[in-house]
Amino acid sequence: MEYKSYVSWSRLMVVKDSGREAVKRYRIISSKDIYNLATSTLSAYFGGHDREEFIIILLDGKNRMSTIHSVSVGCLTSSIVHPREVFKMAILGNAVSLILCHNHPSGDPALSPEDIEITKRLVAGGEILGIKILDHIIIGEQGYVSFADKGWL
Repeated sequence: MEYKSYVSWSRLMVVKDSGREAVKRYRIISSKDIYNLATSTLSAYFGGHDREEFIIILLDGKNRMSTIHSVSVGCLTSSIVHPREVFKMAILGNAVSLILCHNHPSGDPALSPEDIEITKRLVAGGEILGIKILDHIIIGEQGYVSFADKGWL
């Protein structure tokens, strides 16, 4: 028996647009650019929150932002992130590459073992799909930590 699924174009557009925030075509050159963006434009995501929030920044072929998606809002010490949700948004958004970004409500941007593990999973998934993970930035009150700056990406 063969199963077929049909999804109307209007429903697909709703899925594509949900959770998406339009942004100016800001070009990302360094992790400092991402941190400055996070502490200004994205402060609604990260400013003074008591829960972790994991976002992705979709980039075009010239490293210009196309959209920002909130993937997960967690609790005080963690946020559940699944590669399926990250790459669904990236594929629907026609992203060439991604920047991962989340906050640590404790204020300390130090990496946790879970941060390292999810980054490895997302990089592996991106390699399969042809969507490069350029960086993972962790934001805290005392600054930020960049996986790319540490040479891990």
